[in-house]
Amino acid sequence: MTEQHPIASEHARAICEEIGERLRHALRDDYADLPPRLRELMDRLAQLDCEAPSLVPTMGEMTRALEAA
Repeated sequence: MTEQHPIASEHARAICEEIGERLRHALRDDYADLPPRLRELMDRLAQLDCEAPSLVPTMGEMTRALEAA
């Protein structure tokens, strides 16, 4: 039996984002051939992607710690 190692939440999120990016690239906004349910899910993914906060800090956030030091 193989030992399972949990994935840290930030790594899991990065994996999900990469899968989404590759899927968006593969589909290139052309959902015409997709089944209606998958098209609906893709539209929802795009909506959530626009609403989600960025995990990448802004330049101001990155330099603020340096200025305080």
